[in-house]
Amino acid sequence: MIVARAPGRVNLIGDHTDYSAGFVCPMAIDLATTVRLDVGGDRVELTSRDEPERASVALDVTDPAAVRPAWARYVAGVVAAVRPRVGGRGTVETTLPVGGGLSSSAALEVAVALALGADDGDRGALAAACQRAEQLASGVPCGPMDQLVVAGAVAGHALLIDCRSLERTPVPIPAGIEVVVVDSGQARRLEESAYATRRAEVEAAARALGAELRDLSPAEVEGMTDQRLRKRARHVVSENHRVHAFTVALASGDLAAAGAAMTESHTSLRDDFEVSTAALDALVERLAATPGVWGARLTGAGFGGCAVALTEPGATAALGLPRRWVVSAAGAAQRVSSTEGDST
Repeated sequence: MIVARAPGRVNLIGDHTDYSAGFVCPMAIDLATTVRLDVGGDRVELTSRDEPERASVALDVTDPAAVRPAWARYVAGVVAAVRPRVGGRGTVETTLPVGGGLSSSAALEVAVALALGADDGDRGALAAACQRAEQLASGVPCGPMDQLVVAGAVAGHALLIDCRSLERTPVPIPAGIEVVVVDSGQARRLEESAYATRRAEVEAAARALGAELRDLSPAEVEGMTDQRLRKRARHVVSENHRVHAFTVALASGDLAAAGAAMTESHTSLRDDFEVSTAALDALVERLAATPGVWGARLTGAGFGGCAVALTEPGATAALGLPRRWVVSAAGAAQRVSSTEGDST
């Protein structure tokens, strides 16, 4: 029996910047997905108590996006990316809300990859394989953030990631604060959203400006004549600056400044990048107006899902929010037990 566990993640700041070689600051969380696998056979077969149908994937799968049921596509993507020599039968359990923007798919991918014997010595390579698995499974042209933090997190820290060099810098989470995640009640599937359109718009803006957006100033962006592309580029350029301001503030304990950067990020995602929703806006507004909350924003790609807030301890406890989690900064995914050798 092989047991592998992978955390979800909450992105504290830096959304829609990872696929443009920008900067992000996510944090792995103590909500996680666990895969238990008995190795053997020529298929990967997994059951989940959260899903009515099992995943059954041949080792020679060629089109993960065509696999049914839908959740099995992520298992198939991992099989296609990792290409284990031996399959297995097992179970999946998770404490992550699916469709909440907390990287439930990345947690599943990394846990399955580790259970199937993927090399865990090079966390960057593990993350890259699982990013490829996500793209194969969903068709969403996701950036590297989710899989990198799930595979490479440091307990007690957020992770500042340079998505061009893939350099990762741990940022300590100060003692005496709470990171609170709240479900907006609006689930989303990125493959059914405008995510791919937004990425295409960011790439078009970079082509029009002749440079990667992370290397440009706000003034250079404001000179664009295409209003829609200007708004998309303005978000990316300003968000990269906010990521750096946030990490400096968090590391120094300036929680007011860190919270202000988060709230400004939400405004930019709402107005310039247009990925927020009425439900998310109302939730963020309510959180930001609560005494003891330093800042709040949507987290993940938007289009629904969750908001995240940086708060004093207990500040949101009395708000009566039905799906609310106070999360801690967890460590990276790991193969926690094994009675089998490497099966790749």
